Amino acid sequence: MEAGLDQEVGKKGRITIHDVAAVAGVSISTASKALNDTGRMGEETRERVKRIAREIGFRPNALARGLLSKRSFTIGLLTNDTYGRFTLPVMAGISEALVDHGVSVFLCAIEDDPALGQIHVDAMLDKQVDGIIASGKRLDRSLPVDLSNLPVPVVYAFTEGTPDSVTFRSDDAQGAGLAVEWLMKLGRRRIAHITGPESFFSVRERAGAYREIAGDTEPVMYGVWSESWGHEAVAKIWGRNGEKPDAVFCGNDQIARGAIDALRECGIRVPEDVSVVGFDNWEIMAEQTRPPLTSVDMGLKALGREAGLTVLALAEGRPVEAGVRKLPCHLVVRQSA
Repeated sequence: MEAGLDQEVGKKGRITIHDVAAVAGVSISTASKALNDTGRMGEETRERVKRIAREIGFRPNALARGLLSKRSFTIGLLTNDTYGRFTLPVMAGISEALVDHGVSVFLCAIEDDPALGQIHVDAMLDKQVDGIIASGKRLDRSLPVDLSNLPVPVVYAFTEGTPDSVTFRSDDAQGAGLAVEWLMKLGRRRIAHITGPESFFSVRERAGAYREIAGDTEPVMYGVWSESWGHEAVAKIWGRNGEKPDAVFCGNDQIARGAIDALRECGIRVPEDVSVVGFDNWEIMAEQTRPPLTSVDMGLKALGREAGLTVLALAEGRPVEAGVRKLPCHLVVRQSA
């Protein structure tokens, strides 16, 4: 900080734009334009004003800033994932992306109630949010409320969007490929796939990638998203005659945890005899499994960051191409594989 400036501004209490202008040696108008990225000036001047504002602790008044720019600097996040399994990581990414832009996130959980959904949408519009991000608990279902033709931009993250929208989702096929390729790299050649309901788009995507890489040595076992199904499926596989798998790729971490428990009860060691990989990387589940579970992470935080930056761009009037954008998954390796 410039010499003596911290003592000078510290005497006045709240730091104002007048302080920023005085310290930077510019007019109040120039300081305002620099901080709001408007007006014409040298880039060096603009960056110097911003740097000084940060150093002396200037915090712009949100109401005044909104009146000047006709923005509320608030984004609405609407979800029917009331448990928060998918929405909370997405929200963390959104907040992380927008905090440096002075934008807050306003979360509304609507369950599967269309009337409640409309109430929350109206509340967001009453608060004059700059945009809305819609998120959910599965990729192939839209929220139970109409978000088309709103006066603010809408971006979809981990839920089905409208045909002309910007929609972000994880690349399930790529993630499944990572899991199966990793198991084959470990020397596993007979890989079983135990997963959720075939009606889910993500299940079909993962199963398709599994078949493409692992082949048809084992049939895909469709069931429900539960530990009990993982346990039941393993009991069926190891209760039949013939050669047994040396690896199990599961459609989510709950199924994988049930599968590992069943393998242990059969006297089969994980990972020595059979390697197991899950999907979701639900850390509270994966890290408490014994042994800790190798799992595919869907990158929901990164997905939230991209959705946040995109709705911000739309709110600022920048052009954004519509369409579905698939973000890559990554594999988190633990002891089970």
